[in-house]
Amino acid sequence: RKRLALRNWSWEWSALVRFDAKLVDQAYELRELAAAETGRISAESGRLRSLAVTSGKGGVGKSSISANLALALGRLGKRVALLDADLGLANLDLLLGVTSRYNLAHVIRGERRLEEILVEVDEGVLIVPGGVGMADIADLDPRRQLALIESLSVLDSMADMLIVDTGAGLHRTVVSFCLAADSVLLLTTPEPAAVRDCYGMLKVLAFSGGTGIDVNLVVNMASSDEEAASVASRVQMAAAQFLEISVPYVGYVLRDEAVRRAAETSRPFLIYQPGCAASQCVRWIASRLAKAGPSGELPPKAVVGRGVKGFLFRLAKRLTRSR
Repeated sequence: RKRLALRNWSWEWSALVRFDAKLVDQAYELRELAAAETGRISAESGRLRSLAVTSGKGGVGKSSISANLALALGRLGKRVALLDADLGLANLDLLLGVTSRYNLAHVIRGERRLEEILVEVDEGVLIVPGGVGMADIADLDPRRQLALIESLSVLDSMADMLIVDTGAGLHRTVVSFCLAADSVLLLTTPEPAAVRDCYGMLKVLAFSGGTGIDVNLVVNMASSDEEAASVASRVQMAAAQFLEISVPYVGYVLRDEAVRRAAETSRPFLIYQPGCAASQCVRWIASRLAKAGPSGELPPKAVVGRGVKGFLFRLAKRLTRSR
């Protein structure tokens, strides 16, 4: 009986060793491929900047701001790709009044090329239907991940900026998108619960990404610029005191009835009513983001784009790690 037990234990141990070895081999392969890919990414960086738009809770107008900000940047001469990365409620196409038959899931499965799923929503602005397909990247083996990233890198030659509309809340997938991007646009409203959750998201990003993260703050649905400035000041003070990070305040969007009416007609408010208060606010934020860098308005690192390859490679690693 003892010999049988010893033999069984020996078999289990050898199986465990083989399993561990398989994982080590896969991790080694991923690191080797990563090293090679990182060299290519660094050589090709600076062409496209990724900006993740996120919030601590739902209902603060994140997708609406993402869509209208993309349009405003496009009208300033920027080439913008808008990625719908809300895995639970992918509704950018509804907000923009367009329909998309295919999404990134079809590209990941090899059924379509990236160029076949892109939808032009305005001059210089493309939407990349993502939805649940983005999470599938984590299920690919390292070589297939890199092959997919290579196929998606065509965006580097088609856009100057990639705006990523993430999901809301503190889910690890949302955090992965934010930390993979070059910079983050964090939204809140003056509502106390929204401010609390905004700080919660900021805390998670700071703890996960360190003090080197680039997070910029926007206050949405403000009744006045004074109210928006007060909210931003509270968030900034808490971030400096407890997290030891600086959070630039890049603007606010006033509460505007035109936003609701535009949503009812499935049109962006920037197109529905270009002269409304909300449209003017978004254009101001877009102009500041577009001019960030040499003027010193935003941290220089906010405009150092690492390209689509850099964004997707970091995202794939974080999504795989979170599984």
